[in-house]
Amino acid sequence: MRRLLNHLGRYSAKELTVMPAEKSPHSPPESHRPSGEVPYLSLSSRLKAGWYMLEIAVDLPCAKSVTKIHLDFVNTNTESMVYSLPIRSSRTAKRLIHVPALAHLHLEPLSTNGAFVLRTFRLTRVGQYFAHARIKTKLLNRHPLYYKRLFSAQEKNDVYTHLWEDYNAIFERSPKELISYEEWIERIEQPSIPSQYEQQQRIKEWASKPLFSIVTPTYNTPLPVLRACLDSVLAQSYPHWELCIADDASTNPAILDLLTYYANQDSRIRFVIREKNGHIVKASNTALELASGDFIVLLDHDDTLPSHALWTVAKALQAHPNAQIIYSDEDKLDLNGHRCEPFFKPDWSIDLLRSQNYISHLGVYRHELVKQVGGFREGFDGSQDYDLLLRCTARLNDAADILHIPHILYHWRMSNQSASVNADNKSYASESAQRALQEHANTMQTGAKVSVIANGLYRHHWPIPASEPLVSLLIPTRDKLELIESCVRSILDKTTYHHYEILILDNGSVNPETLQFFEAIQAGNSRVKVLRWDYPFNYSAINNFGSRQAKGELLGLINNDIEVISPNWLSEMVSHAIRPDVGCVGAKLFYADDSIQHAGVILGIGGVAGHSHKYFEHHRGGYFSQLRIVRNVSAVTGAVLLLRKSVFENVGGLDGGELKVAFNDVDLCLKVRDMGLVNVWTPFAELYHHESKSRGQDITPQQQKRAEHEVTVMVQRWGMHLYNDPYYNPNLTLTHEDYSLSVEPRMMNI
Repeated sequence: MRRLLNHLGRYSAKELTVMPAEKSPHSPPESHRPSGEVPYLSLSSRLKAGWYMLEIAVDLPCAKSVTKIHLDFVNTNTESMVYSLPIRSSRTAKRLIHVPALAHLHLEPLSTNGAFVLRTFRLTRVGQYFAHARIKTKLLNRHPLYYKRLFSAQEKNDVYTHLWEDYNAIFERSPKELISYEEWIERIEQPSIPSQYEQQQRIKEWASKPLFSIVTPTYNTPLPVLRACLDSVLAQSYPHWELCIADDASTNPAILDLLTYYANQDSRIRFVIREKNGHIVKASNTALELASGDFIVLLDHDDTLPSHALWTVAKALQAHPNAQIIYSDEDKLDLNGHRCEPFFKPDWSIDLLRSQNYISHLGVYRHELVKQVGGFREGFDGSQDYDLLLRCTARLNDAADILHIPHILYHWRMSNQSASVNADNKSYASESAQRALQEHANTMQTGAKVSVIANGLYRHHWPIPASEPLVSLLIPTRDKLELIESCVRSILDKTTYHHYEILILDNGSVNPETLQFFEAIQAGNSRVKVLRWDYPFNYSAINNFGSRQAKGELLGLINNDIEVISPNWLSEMVSHAIRPDVGCVGAKLFYADDSIQHAGVILGIGGVAGHSHKYFEHHRGGYFSQLRIVRNVSAVTGAVLLLRKSVFENVGGLDGGELKVAFNDVDLCLKVRDMGLVNVWTPFAELYHHESKSRGQDITPQQQKRAEHEVTVMVQRWGMHLYNDPYYNPNLTLTHEDYSLSVEPRMMNI
């Protein structure tokens, strides 16, 4: 097998050939499709001393493995070296390797035997400055507290020796970067929980010790399940609670016996038996009448709390005494009682809440707030907590009033009848949720309509005025006729929104066919105008230029390698962009193979920012259905970005001085977010993004230097914001875009 290496990204490349090794001290097979030996490949060329970036993609016979990179030095007195690189099937993985002296490179793509296909192999020599920058970025990516260690090492002048050791340690770990939830509980969660003694000592130091009223309606609950629920409350390390139970006229007399037994065991447990079954809302309000605490805690009769749940909430309230609503992450208990399916949630996200009740459990509400909205409303059975949440949040003016605790503080029990197993089991709940959301929408904007996507998932259709606002679509380009023509014609032919103009920002095209197209498209369509901008490429500056020429109330930043899929894409984006609380709006972008290219931007991935759900298949719903619903994000890609022109101007447009090519869209979105606006991603605007075809890659030394500078600018400008994305849970990885668990989460101990 022979593969000619292509250039990689912004690194200057060296052509090398990789071949099956015939003989090797590392037990090579005879081919890359062996039947019983570990596959082994060698480079035909020797590597000079220096730094290299290795990029590899392999179709594996298993989900994941570890690639080993062996260096055998020409000077036989030098001991061989081995580098590791955990890989996942069909996914690209990369890492730096340092070659201290002239060497032969041998590659073991798999850690076990089996057939494989080597899809990508690129080995590119890079400079020392670039390598050091990437090492620091990688380590900071693992945990923001590495800043302290980094600066400490720099002061001691031993920075790169220690950093290189730490960098290698990342790859020497188990290939299970996607650790199981069971492993995560053991390795990450449990060590973060203070001991019972520590918790009690902390309580003594607190100035505030709020009383929590746990509200639990019951009805014919299976006795073992109810007992587990009650025991979990009794096990709370925080003592200031009361359990308020309203039994909704259960037909099983053993329920009364069990409740009586527990109430006799602990005076903090209070219960009433309703004379007549009134369903969940009436039972919940009856339980609510028993409450005398500062906060209301919602606990279903078949669920459980970890012993530190209330303690953790009380601890959070010491730092946030004015919080009105507190919620945590949650998981489920399977039919065997084992923990599974953790839901690591974002911080407060109004558009996500309108799309699904992501807050759910553990939900803690200030008692006075619940009184103000009148408790639970009849007619909303099955979604009474969703309705309560919507009415409570509508009364709050400050997002700081809603506090998210990024720890699992609730275990939601699955059963054959429960909504946690199958949302179809409670279709009535979805219907009542739709009504609650519609009422909420009516208070926000006249004419908004709410529809059901699936049980538990909802879509808001925000109205567009009859007099549609003009949208100016800015499309920078330089030649690349096949791209710009496809882009413009797909917009003109497919877009159902009527009131828009297309400004083609020509950055020095010279191809006669391109220039002829410009003339023809302007002559044939009054919507299209070509503006010449004859300066060195600067994505920010050319779009700023276009914005000054734009007549529209709204601006659309559009790459020239975009192709429309859904005809209503612009209508959907406009409907969000004209909302007064919204800044930037992004779309759902696909590669040509229909895999996800962009579903919002996550801060911190790759050191600065990365695309959510990248490479997910078209039909997949994503992490807790996030690919199917509108949600808030910190940033969206500038490949397709819509916002009001006034907002663009208020933040000074794109940064053409420091961010000429990369990260200018992320920087723009963060500036907009700092204005108090939310950025929105919608899956209902679908387009293709033929990424990297328009400009090519950064491969010259000048381009590398510019790219490194832009990374530095973003890190210096936004600092810790890049490692604390409010719309991405700190327990999730910054190594991949797939919402897998982080082996080194960015959350602090409880």
